[in-house]
Amino acid sequence: MKPNLLRIGIVWLAVTASFGQAWAADEGEAPARAQNKARVAQAAPSGAKAPAAAAQERPGAAGVPAAPTPQPGARAARPAGGPDVVTLNFVNADIEGVIRVVSEITGKNFVIDPRVKGAVNIISARPIPKALVYEVFLSAMRLQGYAAVEDRGAVRIVPEVDAKLQPSRTVGPDEKPRASGDQMQTQVFTLTYESAVQMVPILRPLIAANNVITAHAGANSLIISDYASNLRRIEKILDAIDQPSGTDPIVIPLRYASALDVAQTVTRLLADTVAGQAGAAADQRQRVSVVGDARSNSIFARSDNPSRIPRLRSLVAMLDTPTSAAGNIHVVYLKNAEAVKVAEVLRAIYSGETAAPRPAAPLAAPSAPGAAPQPAARPAAPATPGIIQADPATNSVIITAPDPIYNNLRAVLERLDVRRAQVYVEALIAEVTANKAAEFGIQWQSLGGLGATDTSARVFGGTNFGNASQNIIGVAVNPGVVGRGINIGVIKGRVNIPGIGEILNLGALVRALETDNNANILSTPTLLTLDNEEARIVIGQNVPFITGQFTSAAGATTVTPFQTIERRDVGLSLRIKPQISQGGAVRLQIYQEVSSIQDATNAAGVITNKRSVESNVLVDDGQIVVIGGLIQDTVNDGVEKVPGLGDLPLIGGLFRFNTRSRLKTNLMVFLRPSVVRDAKGADPMTSDRYNYIVGEQDSVKPAPSAVLPEIPVPTLPPKAPAPASAPKPQ
Repeated sequence: MKPNLLRIGIVWLAVTASFGQAWAADEGEAPARAQNKARVAQAAPSGAKAPAAAAQERPGAAGVPAAPTPQPGARAARPAGGPDVVTLNFVNADIEGVIRVVSEITGKNFVIDPRVKGAVNIISARPIPKALVYEVFLSAMRLQGYAAVEDRGAVRIVPEVDAKLQPSRTVGPDEKPRASGDQMQTQVFTLTYESAVQMVPILRPLIAANNVITAHAGANSLIISDYASNLRRIEKILDAIDQPSGTDPIVIPLRYASALDVAQTVTRLLADTVAGQAGAAADQRQRVSVVGDARSNSIFARSDNPSRIPRLRSLVAMLDTPTSAAGNIHVVYLKNAEAVKVAEVLRAIYSGETAAPRPAAPLAAPSAPGAAPQPAARPAAPATPGIIQADPATNSVIITAPDPIYNNLRAVLERLDVRRAQVYVEALIAEVTANKAAEFGIQWQSLGGLGATDTSARVFGGTNFGNASQNIIGVAVNPGVVGRGINIGVIKGRVNIPGIGEILNLGALVRALETDNNANILSTPTLLTLDNEEARIVIGQNVPFITGQFTSAAGATTVTPFQTIERRDVGLSLRIKPQISQGGAVRLQIYQEVSSIQDATNAAGVITNKRSVESNVLVDDGQIVVIGGLIQDTVNDGVEKVPGLGDLPLIGGLFRFNTRSRLKTNLMVFLRPSVVRDAKGADPMTSDRYNYIVGEQDSVKPAPSAVLPEIPVPTLPPKAPAPASAPKPQ
């Protein structure tokens, strides 16, 4: 009971001192003595005592102290003339004390981050409504670098940099924001006309550096975490920007001219007009979009500036005039397709149209006034070969036909003259070979007495296995051909054999050999080709092969001998023909070959090793597929022996020669096609290969030498050169 009485006494003294210092400061008696804790007091009603009024100011909210502890530098609020207004005056007041006072006035619960420190200055010359106390407090926190995040009945005071990570109310695109002032909030803005991704760099300077703006391209929405007052400003900006651009499209039907030709001419004229105006190149409102529709022979146009539409209509009307004569000649310059091939297609279409039976008279030039009428039952004339011609020099198609037929052919030509997609094919040819072999044998012979000159009978014999470099006879005749491995022999001088000559008297030969050869070959050829166009790459040698020869007969002096030679490519060869389907899959016709020349010679000519695969596959864009392979495992286990004696236990090894080998080959061919539809798609592939070869060139540069002079090594520049800007088409 005593501690409670003591606490009430301390509170009463603090409140009394606070009011006394406030009145003393206002009357000018002792302003310097106002050094109490930050406090806001509610003005007492007329006739009430100051302590009673101070007691009414304290709300009984949970977690709010009964009275703030006095702090130096803080001045209490002076009682005003009404119960709903207060006067705030804080001079270098501790921020926690200010939060306690605001909690008493507003009835809000506050959670303070331990990093929130500092002093607050709030000066109020006139009383303000209690409803504005919280807004003034939020502004003071914002100036100190702190933010208030309200969630679940409590207000978190945290550093501004962490405010975006705190749970706060999120306002959807169809909701109205509830927070106001300097309170932190997250709001979603859904755009209708503008791109959310393009709006991010525009709005980023308007948002505090510690706050967040993110674009969601799928929903075309902006997600912004910022102060509520700034979110309202951004909402007004978005409402002004997110407007439909330009007017609705207009349709201008044509009677005489081709819509595609008129659209091309008008676009060029309007573009030149805009480019000639000062500063108009960057003004999107001056641009006009014009598209020709061959099916309806109409012009579709739209502009952000409605004042340019009348100019467009007048240009179209000037171009849409009847021709003076029949059989018009039109020259169409192609941008992507090949003129010769396009002309062949158009000839086939035109001949089909003119040869088809028609109920009416065939197409002909308009008759002059007073001319005799043409018979109606006359059949259609065949197409003239010169009606459609191609000029390869300018890659253009020359069409001579009446306007209805020309319009039809022009529509087909527009569809044919498109940029064709390309296919970048990466091939991976991996070959792993393991060759293990071992051989062991003992050979012996007895040549004693073969060199004697008497006629008495002599006995000689021995074992002889393998080829000339392995058997004992071959080594005795020519020791230089002894095979690889270890060879141990017993020599008893030399012996002269009739018919052969003098050789070593090699009595015994022990031979042992073990080999282990591994090979890992990886080839990665790449090809880039147009859709439905065959491409081939060959990396190797062009080797001559003898296909025939003629030698003059003995004694002939007039015939010169000769040989016929055919050269063939030996090495790596890859031939592909891709075809892109409508769904994006790639159909590949593939022929891949790896060939090499054997080291061993043959009387008939060289021997080549060849591995090839030919196939048709269907692969998705960017997918890796294996088109073929070979896994070969060959095991040889051989023995040469003397019948009977070689099978004897223990001593049988003196009469046999063992060989054992294993050859294992693994060969796999992989492909990965990638569809390249425009120049941007080809840039990453080109840059990757370019940087790779630059790195390889740097790795093989010669090291500096103190003796040898430095020789500059030609290398590619570090970065791929930018393509030269093409001139604007006229």
